[in-house]
Formats: sequence, structure tokens, C-alpha cells
Amino acid sequence: MKKIEAIIRPIKLDEVKAALELIGIRGMTVTQVSGCGLQKGHTSYYRGQEYTVKLLDKVKIEIVVEDSFVDRVVNRIVQAARTGEIGDGKVFVHPVEKAVRIRTGESGEDAI
Repeated sequence: MKKIEAIIRPIKLDEVKAALELIGIRGMTVTQVSGCGLQKGHTSYYRGQEYTVKLLDKVKIEIVVEDSFVDRVVNRIVQAARTGEIGDGKVFVHPVEKAVRIRTGESGEDAI
């Protein structure tokens, strides 16, 4: 099993969710996060005062899938989240040793 973490623009969340639903992804965890990478924030003005926002709002999606499903999920996320601009985000894939569904006690791939 693998855990896929995707950090994306908030405006792309609905597109990514829809793309994942088309390939049968039923469950995911979505968290509001802040961060910066190459984009390094931006400068804005409020009431005539300039200020710099160093951490930008992002969304983190976490999904656990079978090993054979990883490439399909990653490709869908990348296609749906891409704008071609700096700040589109990143996808990380981590190994998962064990998963247990609390309600039924199922474990391994049966739990996901």
C-alpha cells in the first residue's frame, strides 16, 4: 500500500476530486495548509500599505491506495491540478506498512 499526499491550489480541489472519483477513489482526507516553494509568497496592498505574504494557502489531499493503483492516481492528480504556473504544488508517495479499519477490524488492503 502507498500513501499519496498532494499539495495543490485550493481552487483546483473540486477538479482533482472529480478526476479521482472517475477512477473509483472513494475516500480521501483534505486539509487546509499554508506553505511556499519556488513561488516564495507574494506582495499585496491593503489600504495603501504594502505587505508580503510568505506562506500561501494550499490544500493537502491524502489518499491510501494499493500499489498497483499509484500511477493512475498520481497522473490524475497532476493532470487535474496543473495550471502551468509556479505554485501548482507537489505530489509525494510514501509506503504504508499497515492499515486497520476501526469499525470492522479489517486490515491491509481490505481496510482501504
